[in-house]
Amino acid sequence: MTSPAPRATRTPAATPAEQSLRLRMKPSTDTTRHAGYVDGGWWPRTRDLSDELPALLAALTDRLGTIERVAYRITEWAPAARRIDNDGRRVKLGGFHHQGANTVDVSGSSGTRVTLLVIPPDTGTRDAEAIARTSATAQNLDTTIALLAITGAR
Repeated sequence: MTSPAPRATRTPAATPAEQSLRLRMKPSTDTTRHAGYVDGGWWPRTRDLSDELPALLAALTDRLGTIERVAYRITEWAPAARRIDNDGRRVKLGGFHHQGANTVDVSGSSGTRVTLLVIPPDTGTRDAEAIARTSATAQNLDTTIALLAITGAR
């Protein structure tokens, strides 16, 4: 007598929040706090802030304290709610036409803010990793345009 073959089970696709966060940050020191145009690089998987922000905000809480606000360029993201819940607290989202291209600003209750380069979700892995790595270098002073021009071969 043989036992029945195990049934194949399908694992549902992980949501972006469940997948590993693709974020590189400059070290948090007094000498790097205001060096350059960005404080690091973030490579979201989609243009949907409600899916992408929970993991990002959780990762930035140690650096910023309670997150209060996220500013983004309105034309670069899908329509988003004006507020989202983050660990039981409301976070204001502000979409602006004048926000720097390919950036998000995340502000904490301590008055501290970080500006992240947003690496477009459709960027290839090799290039995105090179861009994120470079943007997180303590001495990096490159503009967002220069950073996004980096290729993985560099």
